[in-house]
Amino acid sequence: MTTEAGTAVTTGAAPRALPRPRPAARSGTASAPPEAHAVADASDRGARVVAVVIALAWHLAIGLPAVLAAGPGMAAPAVVAAGWLVTALVGVATGVRLLRGGLPPAGPLAAVLLVVDAAVFAAAGGRFLFTSANWVWGGLAWFFLLVLWRRPVRWLLALLAAHATIALAAVVLHGATAPADLSRYAMYVYGTSTLPVAVFAGAAALTALVRDRAGTAAAVLAVAAEREAAERARGERQERLALVSGTAEEVLAALAAGDADPADPAVRRRAVLAAARLRRLIAESDDVPDPLLHELRAAADLAERNGLPIELVAVGTPPTLPVEVRRGLADPLTAALAGARGWARLTVVAGPDEVVVSLVTPDHDGPDDGVAPPGGDGSVEHLHERDGEIRWTQTRWRRM
Repeated sequence: MTTEAGTAVTTGAAPRALPRPRPAARSGTASAPPEAHAVADASDRGARVVAVVIALAWHLAIGLPAVLAAGPGMAAPAVVAAGWLVTALVGVATGVRLLRGGLPPAGPLAAVLLVVDAAVFAAAGGRFLFTSANWVWGGLAWFFLLVLWRRPVRWLLALLAAHATIALAAVVLHGATAPADLSRYAMYVYGTSTLPVAVFAGAAALTALVRDRAGTAAAVLAVAAEREAAERARGERQERLALVSGTAEEVLAALAAGDADPADPAVRRRAVLAAARLRRLIAESDDVPDPLLHELRAAADLAERNGLPIELVAVGTPPTLPVEVRRGLADPLTAALAGARGWARLTVVAGPDEVVVSLVTPDHDGPDDGVAPPGGDGSVEHLHERDGEIRWTQTRWRRM
């Protein structure tokens, strides 16, 4: 079979469909699908917003007024104010990083906060040890929460334990060792640690739970989609089977009943047409890059096997077309090939918005009993002409 130029395509045996790559086997530790991660990230972002708002609001609304009110009464008010400012800067920088989807450097920032913790406990003085002016009691734990976001909860517990140790050292150094003071210390440590730990652990658990639920939902939807695709494929197979049966049943029944003579040229053309349609319908289910060219090659290959020299020339790459459109483009050409004699030239010219398929064969005596109307969805134009020398059949599809 001959071809033309670099854009021509040679028809030969219809190529087999390339096997689809099999997905890798899933293990028990397989990661969640992207949809689950997206839902979990949305949940985690909401928790980040809450944590940032609580930490900065507490620092501004409770810590700052208390520091300003205590003023020079503290042992070293400048150190307390400087600690408050450093913590505020850490909180803002960490909050911006968290709200943009990143994570702050936990180690350096945690060290900075512990230094501030010790400095403020020492600078507040014994008079303000258990007051809101010593803002590190209740406010610093929220900043621990921010700098350790999405780290293991044991890191937060270790940082809170260090905070409690610093506080105990301050209590002892300031001489607040009476039973009431120690009880107050225990209540402060418990009361200012439990809520941040609960938020930290709850956010991590909620994110993990959301990811798990979203992954389960995505898996259920994937199974449903696969089932729907299988049902659709089954329906398409049944449709192709019905088309094949309708194409070949009449000829086979006539031959079996003895009502048709295999030597009759008309009967032979009908048999060739049935075989060509069968070959093309089988090719419809193949997974190939250019389904239309693949189906036309299948019809041309059958014609060539029956002794008809045929030239197939393809110019351009056809766009992705529905099965109904491909049928409308290929069926009239397949029918015309069944009645062709001498030689045939099949041409496919394709662009992004238009596909034209034409067939030229020598004219011969006899009706156009091999030519059938297009079998598509009505969006394909069909032309057929003969002038005593050639027969010309063309189908054309244009994007609406």
